[in-house]
Amino acid sequence: MAVKKPKVQKTNGTCATCGASFGKTAMKKHVESCKRPARKRSSYPIPLKTKVFTILVEGSFMHEYWMYLEVPANSMLKKLDNFLRYTWVECCGHLSRFTIDDEGYVSETEYLFDSKEKSMNYVINKVLSVGEKFGYEYDFGSPTYLNLKVLSEHEIEGEESSISLLARNEPPLVTCNSCGKIAEYICRQCGCVGEGWVCKDCAPDHRCGEEILLPVVNSPRVGVCGYTGNC
Repeated sequence: MAVKKPKVQKTNGTCATCGASFGKTAMKKHVESCKRPARKRSSYPIPLKTKVFTILVEGSFMHEYWMYLEVPANSMLKKLDNFLRYTWVECCGHLSRFTIDDEGYVSETEYLFDSKEKSMNYVINKVLSVGEKFGYEYDFGSPTYLNLKVLSEHEIEGEESSISLLARNEPPLVTCNSCGKIAEYICRQCGCVGEGWVCKDCAPDHRCGEEILLPVVNSPRVGVCGYTGNC
């Protein structure tokens, strides 16, 4: 079950290229105009061009967590899945799923037995286009849900196929439920009802015990399963 997040301030984010700070909406305009370092150049006499998508990713129920990504349009969905896992959600090797136009694309082909769902071995620009919204789910038992949207597309010169993080929210500041200090831990059990945020000083006295506490991390999967931010 996902953690119920207490009300927090809207988060600013930091541009990975220039370090500028903006809110989520203003950051969209910024990342589309901020000049980024050139990617690896092609060895061919005529420079190769690669089409890339700018994609917004945010927590479905925790909108203060967000990222802007630059994703090569010829990448597989599996590559985007791996990026999201490494950056935001991976804890125990759970299954994951993209939902695009009511079609499911799952991470493990073994799961497809007698199922209408597809694998993630599909090229992104064959299943997505500019303006399209789609979903992502990690861990079908204690799921973390993400909303994604393809904002724009453009061409870059180069042959590198990696996904780039353009900007990411700064960590939200959540206060301890007991004393009001900044929380450093979240209880996996109490977090399901919007409680269990504790500071370092209050952690030893938490009613569920210290062993059930997880670190507060900058991710919509904070407090879920065994997620610590270190995949």
